[in-house]
Amino acid sequence: MKKVCVVGLGYIGLPTSAIFADAGFDVIGVDVNETVVETINSGRIHIEETGLAELVNRVVKEGKFRAQLAPEAADVFIIAVPTPIHDDYTANIDYVIDAAKSVAPHLRKGNIVIVESTIPPRTMDDVVVPIIRESGLDPERDVYLAHCPERVLPGRILIELIENTRIVGGVTKEAAKRAADVYRAIVKGDVIETEAVTAEMAKLMENTFRDVNIALANELVKIAKRIGVNAHEVIELANKHPRVNIHLPGPGVGGHCLAVDPYFIVEKAKEESQLIQTARRINNSMPRFVVEQIERMTAELASPVIAVFGLTYKGNTDDVRESPAIDIYEQLRRNKRFDVRAYDPHVKPSQVPFPLATKDEALDGAHLVVVLADHNEFKTMTAEELAPMKTKVIFDTKNCVALDSEDVTVYKIGHLSVVQAIQDVERV
Repeated sequence: MKKVCVVGLGYIGLPTSAIFADAGFDVIGVDVNETVVETINSGRIHIEETGLAELVNRVVKEGKFRAQLAPEAADVFIIAVPTPIHDDYTANIDYVIDAAKSVAPHLRKGNIVIVESTIPPRTMDDVVVPIIRESGLDPERDVYLAHCPERVLPGRILIELIENTRIVGGVTKEAAKRAADVYRAIVKGDVIETEAVTAEMAKLMENTFRDVNIALANELVKIAKRIGVNAHEVIELANKHPRVNIHLPGPGVGGHCLAVDPYFIVEKAKEESQLIQTARRINNSMPRFVVEQIERMTAELASPVIAVFGLTYKGNTDDVRESPAIDIYEQLRRNKRFDVRAYDPHVKPSQVPFPLATKDEALDGAHLVVVLADHNEFKTMTAEELAPMKTKVIFDTKNCVALDSEDVTVYKIGHLSVVQAIQDVERV
């Protein structure tokens, strides 16, 4: 029976550990956070993901999975630590470096080392390989090094870890084969073998493709506002063409993938990545665009009360990493004219650096609800829930609110009539 050591027990490492344990592997999970380790060993989890709590509780009770603060000897090592960006938008791979150095003393000949963290091109060859070589092992003969980027959607991670195609890029062909066989033990989808740098670039381009296309939709919103056209109707009609699929606009792009990964490409090829950089600028500008609409909608009010609904970057998760909603809230709060209350049923107070309100506290006397996350709770809102509001107006930046009531006015980000919105917000 193979033993797997997973370094990093966050949104990817913990589900990965649980899946391998459920498949019969003996799994050691490693995290530098003592609270995380204690939480997992008690059979509980520290993140929100559909079905994960039950699975972790079961595999811990069965003795197939345990967490600890440091690695130990194993057959397979999987590195699943964060790769954030520095203030200058270059990749911060310190966690990957630290993780590789932490497993190096425990490596034996024949071990497999897989990096699942999203990394800039050539990180495996230029960074990980030298670390292993310094440990006294030949990274091309003694151990098998590979990059297998995660490709899962929050809320469906346990399903997609098994069903999605996996790309395994080896430092050598044999490393790709050995690492791919590890995933074939749990994955029902295809497992494709390639070179490490190709796997690195493929993952980055997957998220960059989406970022660029979201930027196109967000730029359309700005153009539509300038010329006076309904952006949502334009998208709906354009998408009736069999080869057109314009994304929906929103308040910006968040999460640890779409808002970060394109910069890893820019870092390595700045002159050649002009379109990617432009898309990043457009998407990064959307929080300010949203705030400007709110300011115009409430311009005639002396002290407007704004209820911010949703702080995560994606619906039905607790993930606030790189969330544009946080940026929007902070910009609104800096405007002394606003009384801003933040409500998110999925976010814990410890996750954000400002106070959270209950739903009723946020709505009490509010002039405007700004929906910034497409949680199911917001999709199914009723007019009765909004009773504490002073004026029942919703600015839906996620195109998710299905409320249809004569007592409530809902504006989407792509077809906001500022003049009418001001009149609605002023209604008392």
